[in-house]
Amino acid sequence: MARQQLQQQRQAAAQRLRRCRPAAQSGVSVEAPPSTPVVPRGGRGPASDSSAPLSVSKVLFSDITLPLYDPQEQRTFDLVVVGSGPSGLAVADRVAAAGFQVLIVDPNPRAPWINNFGVWIDEFAAMGLEDCLDYTWDKALVHLDSSAEGARYLSRPYGRVDRPKLKRRLLERCIASGVMFHQAKAQDVKHGGGRSEVQCDGGVGVSGSLVVDATGHSRKLVEFDKAFNPGYQGAYGITVMCAEPHPFDVATMLFMDWRDDHLDAHPDVKERNARLPTFLYAMPFSSTKVFLEETSLVARPIIPFPELKLRLEKRMQHLGIKAVTVEDEEFCAIPMGGCLPVRPQRVIGVGGTAGMVHPSTGYMVSRVIGAAPLIADAIIDQLSAVSDKATDAHLARAPRSEAEADAMAAAVWRAMWPVQRLRQREFFEFGMEVLLKLDLAETREFFAAFFSLSDYHWHGFLSSRLSFLNLIGFGLSLFARSSNAARLNLLQKGLPGLLVMLSRLATLK
Repeated sequence: MARQQLQQQRQAAAQRLRRCRPAAQSGVSVEAPPSTPVVPRGGRGPASDSSAPLSVSKVLFSDITLPLYDPQEQRTFDLVVVGSGPSGLAVADRVAAAGFQVLIVDPNPRAPWINNFGVWIDEFAAMGLEDCLDYTWDKALVHLDSSAEGARYLSRPYGRVDRPKLKRRLLERCIASGVMFHQAKAQDVKHGGGRSEVQCDGGVGVSGSLVVDATGHSRKLVEFDKAFNPGYQGAYGITVMCAEPHPFDVATMLFMDWRDDHLDAHPDVKERNARLPTFLYAMPFSSTKVFLEETSLVARPIIPFPELKLRLEKRMQHLGIKAVTVEDEEFCAIPMGGCLPVRPQRVIGVGGTAGMVHPSTGYMVSRVIGAAPLIADAIIDQLSAVSDKATDAHLARAPRSEAEADAMAAAVWRAMWPVQRLRQREFFEFGMEVLLKLDLAETREFFAAFFSLSDYHWHGFLSSRLSFLNLIGFGLSLFARSSNAARLNLLQKGLPGLLVMLSRLATLK
């Protein structure tokens, strides 16, 4: 009955999907608070991984009653998921729906996801989530420079995720599937006797056959054996109401604006931007309301927030945009690339914890939600394997030894990171290392070639759909479409990274 009601809610929601127009800018300056969180971005550049950024002090869904775990019961769950972001909820729901006992540990599972998620609509449509978009645009625009020839229109519809609707859907699915919740902060995890115990604040420990770390970029429980040295996508964004209509076309999402003529009167800022370029990303919601974000595609170290804020203010002043109000503000710092966690290990990472951010673009939300069924099914297979033998029918569904528990977790890691995905990630990381070395002029040349590729290639690259062999074809096509100067530059700056990639590929198993 609950599932029928939920299906009716989904159908009604689909009829309310709104279509949108471009947005405006505005200029308001604000300092990042001392406790600024690392925020994974949503669809484009950044995305929200399994532990989407949230405000732990706020409750968004006061009408939803969570089935809470009573620590006095001292139960052992089949699966304990730490974190209630998109992939954590999606994995928990699917495993529980298969008949297993699942617990989510999070200090506030009903807290709102605070950052904007932008996605390509075809990705969400493929997952049956198109009605979880509150604004959509039929096309996107890239400005390489201020010339007419520098404008590139992308005929790929784009949308903003309706964060409350998506979280409500995932929470309701979890509740309908029988997932329980423990509102606490996980501090550590201990393993022994074929079980894993997540130790929470307040001195409470919760035990499970398997543990999933869905805490996002904080990487709370997973282990690393190498120095983590990623690139960072940094962004400062605001949603503003404008005093007058902004200059953007409301029917078009502004995907990238690399123009820098707004800095002509500020030579010091222009020189910094020429060395470490940033672009404007804008979602126009109406003629007077817009989300604006000054974004560094990738840098190491990250470009500081005050610098990003300053550059956004200069853009808004140049465009004559005046903000009446600022509805929300984002400070985004997304680790891109870097080493993967130790594989295998007993704690299973998902989303940002597992290194699933696209190393070249920062995209993630579609990737982690799309991968959730694969990860969940691998967990289900392992939990089922230890209880399907006739002689074990009287036993709880749980590993009987540390060796068996290790083997179960290892099988899930292999399903999540098969060799073909590892090869793909190596290519993306190679791309990130090239992008790290490009100045503004070189970045413009790169994207001039990138967006002249076939839809198959540039769509597939941004959406992580290309196999390694397809990526080789992508790279050759990109090289062929580049100018002679750009080719020479790519050879000079890409060759060292290419050699590193080839050496790593040789060690993959």
